[in-house]
Amino acid sequence: MKASDPISLVGTLSVGLAVSYGFGVGGPAQAAEVWTRACEPAVSVSATYKADVVSVLQGGLKDGTRFADNLDVIFDADLSRAIRWSGATAHVHILNNSGDAPNDLAGTLQGVDNIEVERQRVKIYELWLEQQFGDASVRLGLYDLNSEFYATDSAGLLIAPAFGIGSELAATGPNGPSIFPSTALGMRLDWRASEAVTLRAAVINARAGVIGDPESVDLAFEDGALFIAEAAWRGPLALSLGGWRYSEQQDDIRDLDGAGAPRKRAAQGAYMSAERRLSADDEGRTFTAFFRAGVSEGATTDYAGGWQSGLLIERALPGRPDSAFSIGAYEGVLSDRLRANQRDIGVATERAESSIEVTFSDRLHKNLSVQPDLQFFPHPAGESGRDALWVANIRFTVELN
Repeated sequence: MKASDPISLVGTLSVGLAVSYGFGVGGPAQAAEVWTRACEPAVSVSATYKADVVSVLQGGLKDGTRFADNLDVIFDADLSRAIRWSGATAHVHILNNSGDAPNDLAGTLQGVDNIEVERQRVKIYELWLEQQFGDASVRLGLYDLNSEFYATDSAGLLIAPAFGIGSELAATGPNGPSIFPSTALGMRLDWRASEAVTLRAAVINARAGVIGDPESVDLAFEDGALFIAEAAWRGPLALSLGGWRYSEQQDDIRDLDGAGAPRKRAAQGAYMSAERRLSADDEGRTFTAFFRAGVSEGATTDYAGGWQSGLLIERALPGRPDSAFSIGAYEGVLSDRLRANQRDIGVATERAESSIEVTFSDRLHKNLSVQPDLQFFPHPAGESGRDALWVANIRFTVELN
């Protein structure tokens, strides 16, 4: 290979920088870091496919089995390496869902599978740019607010949708907030105030819609915006406090005005979450507990509030480093207005729809994981007259990075 060959020149320059840095300033460890970063690609691609086989065993509207799947293809670009745009990154997330709707059989209010959708289609789920300014950053574009707000890492193994984000926020807005399966245009500000404290805020279109949805992206913001803010503290106990409010008033789910149209109400709420690692043993097994709770005004949504709690055990089986076990419980507290609406049609309701989930996951191959799951609802849909519901699921996950 000639010295003038571009590949040779890049390699020589990288080695020279690493050696010079290593022996001149930072030492061999820093030299290795420089070399590693020089070899990293500017764009990374990952793909994850999930396939769920969901069976309603007892207590559903109808017993049976349904299939659902989810494909995520994600591109992340370091623009400082790709086009010399210092401190900038880009993110593109393509999403495809197909299959059936298991909750049509189960008949719950909050759902039984976090990859179930109403419309099966390919879409650009996220598309944003982020610019770093020291300890602060700005993100702009199609953005999933649940990727950073109201998110609890130790709840991530559980499959019930309520463990992703509290139902009192998930069931708001003209067509749902900017979360799965459709995001919205928004801007997020993030500031790491100290090693332990992060402050974060976002303003996001109140109407969700992405490229691939029938209505596509809403550029007019005619329905206003959703404002959300969160303060997070990371120490022995990870604690987050957040609040949200819509700029435009939303329809009351019960009260009507003199013309028979829904009255308009302020839609707002608050939430908190806490995570703590309880212990770790000699075999590397770790135990992490979480608790979350949220409230809303209870007039524009079916939920006055709710909570979720659980335990995650990583390296659950000896000699199985990728094995994990989780158990969780949650309640979606029904609003007084929803309960009154149900009484009007002759349906008696409990105070809340509650559920318990038990799940286990392990990697069978470097790219394949399997996860059996069981969910129990003592009063599905919060209805007093319904029998208890049992739902079993087995999830197969294929990851390519």
